[in-house]
Amino acid sequence: MTGGETRHRPYVVAPGGAMRAALRLARLHLDSRRVPAALAVVAACAVGLRVALRWQWEAYGALQLPLIFETGCAVAIAVTATSLLGEPERVTGRWLPLLRLSTTLALTVAAVGALAVAGAGAHLAGGTVEVLRNLAGLVGIGLLCAALLGGAQAWAGPTTYLVISLYALYTQWHGPALTTPWLWPARPPYDLGAAVCAALVFSAGVALIAVRGARDTGPETARSG
Repeated sequence: MTGGETRHRPYVVAPGGAMRAALRLARLHLDSRRVPAALAVVAACAVGLRVALRWQWEAYGALQLPLIFETGCAVAIAVTATSLLGEPERVTGRWLPLLRLSTTLALTVAAVGALAVAGAGAHLAGGTVEVLRNLAGLVGIGLLCAALLGGAQAWAGPTTYLVISLYALYTQWHGPALTTPWLWPARPPYDLGAAVCAALVFSAGVALIAVRGARDTGPETARSG
């Protein structure tokens, strides 16, 4: 250095450092979303379904049973839309929508896989196809509730829809039957209209959460309000 000038070396992030930073960001995101707890709930629902499938059920009960555990998984996934970090999470910038999207999709796939494995070798009404359709739609409802009402109310949508769906299943035996595809749990597994409705709700919920996140973003938002 000469003439009182100070030279600054450009700051360069080593490839290994960038990878460690990305992994740390992902880990913090998962922790702030209670993802480990959500996975524990999914595992518990899968175990509960497996145990329940060992019993003998009449046709009506056999259709109700998987839907109850699917709703439990959907609620656990929807609750992860809310971050414990609050507004400071926004510093993740452009990565935040991708993290939200990948977390939701990964949890949904994990839940479908867990319930499918739980029903393997047993009489799971509707099979894996119905599990995928019902769970995806329920997750979408929960995410829409999280985005519109707040993460603390994310359970309300799937739970309310569960009650309505159970009634729709009841009407299949006692009439008059509710046949709208928007009540997809009451439709056959390969019903195209029901699958489209569930997919639309799931896509809308995932897109809204990825772009906007939950209405309440954590404790700091609650304090500022």
